[in-house]
Amino acid sequence: MSDQIGKYIKLAQHGNFRDLARLLSLVEATGPKALRHPELLNPGHAALRLGITGPPGAGKSTLVAQLIRTWREAGARVGVLAVDPSSPFSGGAILGDRIRYADHFADPGVFIRSLGSRGSLGGLSASAYLMLRAFDLWKFDVVLVETVGVGQSEIDILHVADVVALVLVPESGDSVQAMKAGLMEIADVFVVNKADRPGAESLAREIEFYFPLEGAAALTHRIFRTVATDGTGTKEFAAALRERGQQINLPSHRRDPLRLQHEALALLRGQWESHFRRRAEAIKSPEDFLQLILASSPQP
Repeated sequence: MSDQIGKYIKLAQHGNFRDLARLLSLVEATGPKALRHPELLNPGHAALRLGITGPPGAGKSTLVAQLIRTWREAGARVGVLAVDPSSPFSGGAILGDRIRYADHFADPGVFIRSLGSRGSLGGLSASAYLMLRAFDLWKFDVVLVETVGVGQSEIDILHVADVVALVLVPESGDSVQAMKAGLMEIADVFVVNKADRPGAESLAREIEFYFPLEGAAALTHRIFRTVATDGTGTKEFAAALRERGQQINLPSHRRDPLRLQHEALALLRGQWESHFRRRAEAIKSPEDFLQLILASSPQP
């Protein structure tokens, strides 16, 4: 399989999205050993990674579709990794990319891939980290990573994206306090979507209260008001995201020790989870259960 990965890495120069789709599948199946290929470990190109997260129903997919449209009109090549909650029964992603971005699926300048979260507590499976490295080989200008941020712990997007946007709606007002200790703190920018609804300005003021836009903070946090269904405010939002990306040294950002540490933890955690899942599935009796628990528990 390693030789197959090398084959498709070489084909990256042709920019064929079918080759990228095959490479992503091979990388996911191979796991961290795929990083033996130096092109994946140190890609020669770094696409701007934009993390779009927020609670279900916030309109993230519609907003992403508008961002794609805006950047495509400017001639940018756009990649999308849509991370969906995995079914606890089948293990597959509950939603699909064809449903989300039907208007862009046939666009030769847009590549869309959906991926299940695989039950990861941080919201991203280990495969997402590896896949995003492969995206860089196809020299996208922008790669959008959409996740469902439903809890304080689902903040892995912070460690893979260069800019993180948290999308909220007026109805989110009651939950801002609960999210304050988690998702709210990882956002570089905030989007009040469906801003034509009552309560939008109240939500924006609440965000400003928790994250006052003064001094150094003003360079980090900004609030945008959008109506993704008709495109209101989305062009300004897209322009601001690209502007922020231009201020980041992307190759250096990829090599940041803290980011590498979190990626390593995600990849190792994924391997150990697979290992122990196989062993747990082999349990047939209380004796098997006890043997596995005692053998696998850290020594005091």
